[in-house]
Amino acid sequence: MFLPFANEPYSDFSIPANDAAYRSALAGVREQLGVHYPLVIGGEVVDTGRTIESVNPCRPREVVGSAAGADAQLAERAIEAAWSAFPQWSRRPAADRARHLVKLAALMRDRKYELSAWETVEASKNWPEAEADVAEAIDFVEYYARQAVRLAGPLEVVGYPGEENESHLIPIGAGVVIPPWNFPLAILTGMAIGPVAAGNTVVVKPASTTPIVAARFIQLVQEAGLPPGVINFLPGAGGEIGDVLVDHPRTRFINFTGSKEVGLRIAERSAIVHPGQLWLKRAYMEMGGKDAQIVDETADLTAAAAAAVAGAFGFQGQKCSACSRLIVVDDVYDDLLDAVVELTSELTIGSAEDNFDVNAVISGGQQRSILEEIEKGRAASRLVTGGGVVDIEGGFYIQPTVFAEVEPNARLAQHEIFGPVLSVIRATDFDQALYIANSTEYALTGGLFSSDRDRIEKARREFHVGNLYINRKITGALVGVQPFGGFRMSGSNAKAGGPDYLRLFTEMKTVAERWI
Repeated sequence: MFLPFANEPYSDFSIPANDAAYRSALAGVREQLGVHYPLVIGGEVVDTGRTIESVNPCRPREVVGSAAGADAQLAERAIEAAWSAFPQWSRRPAADRARHLVKLAALMRDRKYELSAWETVEASKNWPEAEADVAEAIDFVEYYARQAVRLAGPLEVVGYPGEENESHLIPIGAGVVIPPWNFPLAILTGMAIGPVAAGNTVVVKPASTTPIVAARFIQLVQEAGLPPGVINFLPGAGGEIGDVLVDHPRTRFINFTGSKEVGLRIAERSAIVHPGQLWLKRAYMEMGGKDAQIVDETADLTAAAAAAVAGAFGFQGQKCSACSRLIVVDDVYDDLLDAVVELTSELTIGSAEDNFDVNAVISGGQQRSILEEIEKGRAASRLVTGGGVVDIEGGFYIQPTVFAEVEPNARLAQHEIFGPVLSVIRATDFDQALYIANSTEYALTGGLFSSDRDRIEKARREFHVGNLYINRKITGALVGVQPFGGFRMSGSNAKAGGPDYLRLFTEMKTVAERWI
């Protein structure tokens, strides 16, 4: 019923028309700064008298906007609204639900630069990073719409004489979506639209540092005509409403992306069966990474250095897939380190709106946390470049930072910093490099640069990550092309953007009728 899925293309901002269009979108966003956005529960706007203020990380004195803050009572109300919408939405044909989503994707595509500009201002993403986030969000909507139609038909079963036997997938109910701040549109959209495409309803609690991008998405959801209560918008402090949403006996599933610490807490709480609860909650935790790129002596060192720098410092290293460990065999360690340092020194630092390579990190708290980790690293490893702050209009800037001679078990090599910090680790040979790469509690993304086929095949078998990239950077998974999710403490391996993702939010029902 739809054209085959194709990933949303990226813009070439060296083309004057694209450059002008993005600048125009930024100007339009600037005219809308300071607007207040209410909750949306069951299609009704709700203001609470509480305010979550969002600021521009590149200019913290500048308020991007504010969102209403929910309390425990409103969290209860949002769950009830989602359940009220569930019967009608779940009974709609998958094709009908998919049409709503394709319309939503069309609206997002029409406003791609506007949505990107909001991310630039609120999340400190330069133009390519912001547009890639929005393109991924569009991809999730388009891809999941098609997957919903695919999964709607009867499943293949073995025939039996004298009976009709059918198995099919049905939606499971109302759930909670808790997305992160680092991909404020793409991950939020994917986490919410996946369950909704399958016929479920959701309560979305956006990250408190990026609620405005989330609010703009909710406006498009309403414009696309999704029925009231299918997606409910509930900003609020995690300490006040997070436990209410997770613990509620009518919460059917929790879809979370964020830190390991919060994810483990949610997983533990979701396992408790509360009075009146009729099911075991499904809980999908997508957490952190300490991702490694291996480079051996047969590699193209120019390409390997460029991939490491792009993976480490794209969006200031604030990606769970970021290259935070560069593991290099001894024969080419010094040469590759020199190349990485040279490329890092060429990165420009400044405002996301002016499209510099490296922009501010998300908040003052994040900046302090990263700097603390850098200070700890100085005592154990050699700081090669970076390591300090950059004072630009009071923004939360940190220099791209490279440490050399990092020990494999050092904190720099084991702890997720979530910032622009790259640890370069020496290995005697490829086998030791692979051992080091696998020696963390995380297993999300990884990469290998090599021209040795035997080593590439060994990495395919033994590099224990959810997403392995060979002779390319380890960030930038595409919906439908590289389903994304990790092993170990990186999470549930739900594989967002993959053919099985919607299946997680359904149950299989089998009906057998004997002919009389």
